[in-house]
Amino acid sequence: MSGNSQFAYYLQLALRSFKRNKVLTALMVLAIALGIGAAMTTLTVFYVLSGDPLPGHSQNLYQPRLDPQSMTGYIPGAEPPDALSRLDAQALLRDARGDRQALMTGGNVAIEPRRDNLPAFRQNSRFASADFFPMFQVPFVYGAPWTAKDDASRARVAVIGKKLNERLFGGANSVGKTIWADNYELRVIGVIDDWHPQPNFYDLTMERGFGESEQLFVPFNSSRDMRMAPQGSISCWGDSSELPEKNRDSNAKCIWMQYWVQLNTPEKTAAYRRYLDNYVAQQRAAGIYVRPTAAKLDNVMEWLAYKRVVPADVRLQMWLAFGFLAVCLLNTVGLLLAKFLRRSGEIGVRRALGAPKRAIFAQCLVEAGSIGLAGGLLGLLLAQFGLWAVRQQSVGYAGLAKLDPTMLATTFVLAVAASVLAGLLPAWRACQVTPAIQLKSQ
Repeated sequence: MSGNSQFAYYLQLALRSFKRNKVLTALMVLAIALGIGAAMTTLTVFYVLSGDPLPGHSQNLYQPRLDPQSMTGYIPGAEPPDALSRLDAQALLRDARGDRQALMTGGNVAIEPRRDNLPAFRQNSRFASADFFPMFQVPFVYGAPWTAKDDASRARVAVIGKKLNERLFGGANSVGKTIWADNYELRVIGVIDDWHPQPNFYDLTMERGFGESEQLFVPFNSSRDMRMAPQGSISCWGDSSELPEKNRDSNAKCIWMQYWVQLNTPEKTAAYRRYLDNYVAQQRAAGIYVRPTAAKLDNVMEWLAYKRVVPADVRLQMWLAFGFLAVCLLNTVGLLLAKFLRRSGEIGVRRALGAPKRAIFAQCLVEAGSIGLAGGLLGLLLAQFGLWAVRQQSVGYAGLAKLDPTMLATTFVLAVAASVLAGLLPAWRACQVTPAIQLKSQ
């Protein structure tokens, strides 16, 4: 008998066994389904939160961190702060030692539609320098991003997102049209496609990186000219009340800006680290930096790991769910053991007719795997329900809790593998049945 024929025969025997022991089979399917449903719900949430936001490119993106703060509150060995001062960000941008570099900050701007039936509304925004778009591989539907020349000339231009374009212009090509933001007229030069890396690594102050995507992008220099209000965390250690832009001024002793640099080779990364060390040494020599904190340079995944973007309760829930799956599998082992040993007479007859132990073992594993497949199907429905429940929560990452093809395949692989694993001991015990004893007992 060929391998395929043997498998089909074992599968047929398994189906007959299911019909003879419907209640026992249903209990095993339910136990596996509950375990798989709970495990896949939490594993999917962990998977989407810990994923690479820019696969294939994130290893080239780095965030420098410096510490220009005063000695007040200094803790030896502490990490430099997450944000840069405007003075440092502009200095790094001016030196342009990376392949690309961009300074940025979040904002919240009042949009004033020039349509009677559409009231004014506020829109999450980003004020950035020109390299933001090519560096983060932002896709465009219409038009193009602004240039370094636009940055320098403080052009009144804007790039808008697809959703905002739909809201203001009905989805049509809006390049060349104007929008009004915070009472200023901006010319639309580009419309970006749906783009929302998760986690939102370049600014984790937005609901820990899982907030709504920004729909309005304005050159940073232009945003300062128009006094558009930045949003996000800010930390100051000096009095900025006399400065023209207060805490947001170039000379303010405040840290509030994000800065990213693209370095395409390890050699360039090493050179940039040396550049940062020299920059810090120069600032200390000038008396601007007083802390002995070393500069840091993290790529995207290192940065996300340092910030522990995946909430601790998500990790805990995942391990608890897998513990629950282990308990379900232990119950399944017991039920399979009872089921197989109940058929000792049948197995004894097969052994007496010449069936080798490995055939009995394989038959039992096929039966266990079939139960796992059925449990996986039911577990998939339970996982979908669990993910729906997660999406009803008021957490920033709730909308991400969805099964993708990878996790869908993982569900079935995990269900079958778990059930086969649970079937190993009962199958081994079943193939140890002694034919003579069973025949005598009958």
